[in-house]
Amino acid sequence: MESQIIILVSLAFVISATIAIIGRNSPRLSGNAQHLSSVQCSHRRLTPRVGGIAIFAALGVSMFFAPVSISSQYMLFMAATTLLFAVGLLEDLGFDISPRKRLLAAIGAGLLVIGLLGVWLQRTDVPGLDALMRYWFVGIPITLLVTAGMANGFNLIDGVNGLASMTAIVGAVAMSMIADQAGYHEMVQLAKLLAAGVFGFFLVNYPFGRIFLGDAGAYTLGFVLSWFGIAILLNAPEASPWAILLVLFWPVADTLLAIYRRSRRKLDAMMPDRLHFHQMVMRAMEICVLGRNNRHLANPLTTLVLAPFVISPPVAGVMFWDQSILSFLSVIGFSILFFGLYAVMPFLIQRFRSFSSFEAFSASQAFQRKRE
Repeated sequence: MESQIIILVSLAFVISATIAIIGRNSPRLSGNAQHLSSVQCSHRRLTPRVGGIAIFAALGVSMFFAPVSISSQYMLFMAATTLLFAVGLLEDLGFDISPRKRLLAAIGAGLLVIGLLGVWLQRTDVPGLDALMRYWFVGIPITLLVTAGMANGFNLIDGVNGLASMTAIVGAVAMSMIADQAGYHEMVQLAKLLAAGVFGFFLVNYPFGRIFLGDAGAYTLGFVLSWFGIAILLNAPEASPWAILLVLFWPVADTLLAIYRRSRRKLDAMMPDRLHFHQMVMRAMEICVLGRNNRHLANPLTTLVLAPFVISPPVAGVMFWDQSILSFLSVIGFSILFFGLYAVMPFLIQRFRSFSSFEAFSASQAFQRKRE
């Protein structure tokens, strides 16, 4: 197992580094100037957005290391995932695939998984709903909502160096630990292989952002992790759905926040903006600590600052993996913390700016008095 992990880390690292080097001299791989002027942009130089190739290559190689008992199902799953990866890659290469088309691709990939494997999410630990989930006309739409939503969620948090890939690594490791405690050993191996492949990309992406996940990488990671979570719930009856939600808490919370924020402002739900949690933290660091011309520092430091908040929910998920009530209460607690911090952040920034302005004014006045 250790040799397999080393192979996947090395593979993803080599592919990511190679693409980053080639991308410096390739307009197609480096994106275009529109990426720098986009609303949600948080970087200032053209950068290859095709790190998803490294992720998908690692996933492809992991098929050869998958447990024999599930190797055929895993190959079918990866075949279905290829649809979403391909559509995301087209967007990364500059073919202008709209967010709605990418979401449809995620739904299409989900339908392929359901059709090829004959499975869908069948329990949520929501009173009254689980009795209906076994019926396809209820279970399948909810499954598609979860898997496509998670794919989109990882794309939303992919705004600063290392955040999405760190979230994926932590999520995959947490799922392997839950699967191990539940005795679902096949998923232990698959989740570890996924974490290894993403880590290889992370080494190139963080902290300096030599290459980005792109839509292909972000959508693929969210999609794969959501189905890994469903597989655990299908094969480990003791595992709590709320614990799996904790494992993927950050992209879920950010997606719900984006939907609420845009609906409140009467904007299209698919319309990008610069008001995600990580963007607010990055601007706060620029305004309050580093200065506006230090985006190259604020970007990676944002991931470092957010790391405890991203890691804590999965840790709780592992601790309470088979305790639905405690997992549910943890979801509520982390939700209050997430949305509460987001709500007060603008006021804290404004207060700090006012305080800084007052300090600067007082210093100038004192200097003026000394000159007089």
